Amino acid sequence: MGRAGKMDDLTVAAHNAKLKSLDGGCRLRHLLNTPCLILELDVLRENLASMAGRCAAWGVNLRPHAKSHKSSIIAREQLAARAVGISCATVDETEALATANIDHLLITSPVVTQEKMDRVALLARQGADILIVVDHSDNVTAWEAVAERSSIPIHLLVDVDVGHHRSGVLSPAHAVRIAKQIAASQWLRFAGIQGYHGGIQHIRSFERRVEGAKAVHGFLNDVCDRLKEVGLPPRIVTGGGTGSHAIDGPSGVFTEIQAGSYLFMDAEYSQVALDAEGRSPFAPALFVQTTVISANLDDCVQTDAGTKAFALNGPPPIVFRGAPRDAAYCYLGDEHGRLTLSPGSVFPQIGDRVECLTPHCDPTVHLYDHYHCVRGDQVVEQWPIDARKRR
Repeated sequence: MGRAGKMDDLTVAAHNAKLKSLDGGCRLRHLLNTPCLILELDVLRENLASMAGRCAAWGVNLRPHAKSHKSSIIAREQLAARAVGISCATVDETEALATANIDHLLITSPVVTQEKMDRVALLARQGADILIVVDHSDNVTAWEAVAERSSIPIHLLVDVDVGHHRSGVLSPAHAVRIAKQIAASQWLRFAGIQGYHGGIQHIRSFERRVEGAKAVHGFLNDVCDRLKEVGLPPRIVTGGGTGSHAIDGPSGVFTEIQAGSYLFMDAEYSQVALDAEGRSPFAPALFVQTTVISANLDDCVQTDAGTKAFALNGPPPIVFRGAPRDAAYCYLGDEHGRLTLSPGSVFPQIGDRVECLTPHCDPTVHLYDHYHCVRGDQVVEQWPIDARKRR
């Protein structure tokens, strides 16, 4: 066992044995119990290598977001592919990864309640290397008290609101005040700044996304300049995402990129031009497999994957294999879906499997307990989503 337990090889093997029994010993993709989550293992690793190579070419680090996959195994794959650490959206995700001995964790949202702050401090005392963002003087004061009580330094980033209005200081002057307060503390360490704009990630037009990203870059440059003037140059400038990575990486503003969805891609990102030519360096790797359960109507068939199988905060699922690509997927209720097909299409039959690109990968993953990792029609591994059910 490691610092706080470990998702080691024996644990993974035991999990795979349990899932094998649940799936009737199935090792074939087209016979899995549906609806289920399918992960193309080779495509996943190609996506990991592609993002790592791009960041290396730009001279920036990669700190990918665990909220996309919620899996310590995938986090370990990302670290093996040269990520410097992992970003976490919540304390719960952070605990799940730290328990699996994943280190160099950044919590990207302010942590303000005493209970959660104490949990983070406990992880730090157990040896976890954790960065935390703050955007308010009172929160800095609270972290100072936690750090002193725990007798361990706490490393803080100033969270900067770059236009998304989710959290963050609103001006360079405000950032300087917070940074000075951190630097003046015996128990706190000023580590840098965070500036993430989720609102520009899914802008379909590359040119319009460039405009939004350049506004972010200008504001962050102003913050960095003011911090340098007072002798507090930020060691870390973190932010960016899958949609803006090709703009943020070469900008010279960021020291690290927090991309998340690049490893899977999804229906949302399939509509986003990731470069000026409309190309994507990443391929779809994650799918929901569903079974056709009824085919009595002339223009459609029904499936066993409804609103409980897909995230609802994105576009409809996109049919990827098992039915014509122009088939339209819609929900018929909690457990049922419908595929409407064009006249003359070859209809799937009862029992046929259809695989759909997920609408929004992050919350779709949250609906499942494990990934079925496949190569071709073979299920080669089953990976637990061990941060699932964590907020």
